[in-house]
Amino acid sequence: MNKRIAILLIYALPLPVLVLSLFIGPSAQAGPGDLLQYLTGSLDYNKAALIEAIFFDVRLPRILLVFLVGGVLALSGSTLQAVFRNPLVSPYVLGLSSGAAFGAALALALPLLPVTVSAFFFGLTAIGFSYFLAQKNKTLSVVSLILAGIIVNGIFTALLTIVQFVSDPFRLQTIVLWTMGNFQNAGWGKLQAAILPAALGVSLLLLFRWRLNVLALGDDEARSAGIDPVRTKRFVLLLVSLASSAAVATAGVISLYGLMIPHIIRMVAGVDNQKTLPLNLVFGGMFLVVIDTISRSVTDFEIPIGIFTMLLGAPFFIYLMKKNSIGWQR
Repeated sequence: MNKRIAILLIYALPLPVLVLSLFIGPSAQAGPGDLLQYLTGSLDYNKAALIEAIFFDVRLPRILLVFLVGGVLALSGSTLQAVFRNPLVSPYVLGLSSGAAFGAALALALPLLPVTVSAFFFGLTAIGFSYFLAQKNKTLSVVSLILAGIIVNGIFTALLTIVQFVSDPFRLQTIVLWTMGNFQNAGWGKLQAAILPAALGVSLLLLFRWRLNVLALGDDEARSAGIDPVRTKRFVLLLVSLASSAAVATAGVISLYGLMIPHIIRMVAGVDNQKTLPLNLVFGGMFLVVIDTISRSVTDFEIPIGIFTMLLGAPFFIYLMKKNSIGWQR
């Protein structure tokens, strides 16, 4: 397929996919005909109230939230891969997701801080810790960065387990379901809580995408272009943490999604961040809507979406490790 046609399809498909997913769900009383009758005012009061609740209070905010979370995670993964010049990093691999998960779970168990604020703080702490551990003599290697992410993931997963252990049964159930990654409690309130930090982080990352092209060339090349690589990387990591933490705080841990989608986009559009970042945002949102639609309609009970993304992402991660010949070489 021609590259230009593939890019146009990526931009054109999300709206039809979102509209189609609006009519898919366990309720048999919410099809296109029912919505049309509701919009034309030909339903009685009780049926109209039911249709309004299904479409506009349950499905629509959920679809919009899923699209936002998927786009944010994909764009964040693509940004991190450009910053670290490493195709194997993502918010999950570097520990950002587990750090944000711990922060959000801590806020759920001890409601002293807003969930988003706590998730952002610990997500930023996790990715900063991974960066600090992996850096040696002002250089980063593939092996050290992945190992650092594994260590940080283990630390925050252990801390998350402690939070679960000391939580009361009612909050424990909420935390466990949330750590699997799900949108069961999605609504307008969660969308409003996530959209401001996510939109702020995404907007600034899109404005900075030309700088990511320069950073991908190396620190020396960035300095010769008049860009301070250290300061720019720190600012970009701050923006990634802000956007990703908002996504994790509302949806839980969506495993390896930010690793898989950027590689699919790179196969289609190449490595230019000017093109790939917007494509990651659009395709990442659309593809997660497809996965979520399957998870809530394939069986009588809803399967947490994090299970689907892990089953898809883990083989993809193994494939990337084999393709990039990751081993013990320096």
